[in-house]
Amino acid sequence: MRKPNIDPISIFESEKRLSISSYKSNSNWQELSSQWMVQAFRQKYMYNFTCLGRPIIQVPTDMVAFEELVWSVRPDLIIETGIAHGGSLILSASMLALLDYCDAVTEGTVLDPKKPKRRVLGIDIDIRAHNLAAIEAHPLAGRIDMIEGSSISDETVKKVKEYALRSQRVLVCLDSNHTHEHVLAELEAYAPMVSKGSYCIVFDTIVEDLPADMFPDRPWKPGNNPRTAVREFLRVNDRFVVDKEMDSKLLLSLAPGGFLECIKD
Repeated sequence: MRKPNIDPISIFESEKRLSISSYKSNSNWQELSSQWMVQAFRQKYMYNFTCLGRPIIQVPTDMVAFEELVWSVRPDLIIETGIAHGGSLILSASMLALLDYCDAVTEGTVLDPKKPKRRVLGIDIDIRAHNLAAIEAHPLAGRIDMIEGSSISDETVKKVKEYALRSQRVLVCLDSNHTHEHVLAELEAYAPMVSKGSYCIVFDTIVEDLPADMFPDRPWKPGNNPRTAVREFLRVNDRFVVDKEMDSKLLLSLAPGGFLECIKD
């Protein structure tokens, strides 16, 4: 009897998902991961990395997760609140440039570097002059636009809405002021712009799980942070669900419970 064809890729994916599904029940590993994250904040571990020359204040696991999502979603526009040194904007721009290149190869067309199809929009209340200069001098600057202003002001939100209307697939990253009130306002303003099948990624939900004295000079803390805002938002919004598989597999992340998948138009 002829043996049925076995797809090795399907087997690999199935084994991977089975492995990931076991992580949440491994209490020792979960506790070690929690302890590691606390120490990482105390040592400012997430300040150690760059993306194509610009500092990016993230942990590598989240950077890989972001790469996976961008490749899967293939957004036309990535909206980011919070710019800092610009490393995250550069990461987004590099992924979108790669998607444009792959589309051109598939379609047999020629890329016009002066007219990129996909773009990144960054918003920050204070874009420091040295960071602005460095971002504008970067080779990927041609696909990055920036707005200086509060991410939740009526004026800024109106500008972003008008900008987003040019795109069919939109992915949003929220990483600015981390108080409950601010993040909830960002979710209410920007989540409606996210396309079905895409994501709204809310960073620093980890604050809820950190010691109360971790940020003595900041207003956010357990009980007042992005995670509490996400929970309140999801109670009244059924367009989004937490990507639990992403949540499980990362273990070390600044955004536990913060990878929100849009499941409805």
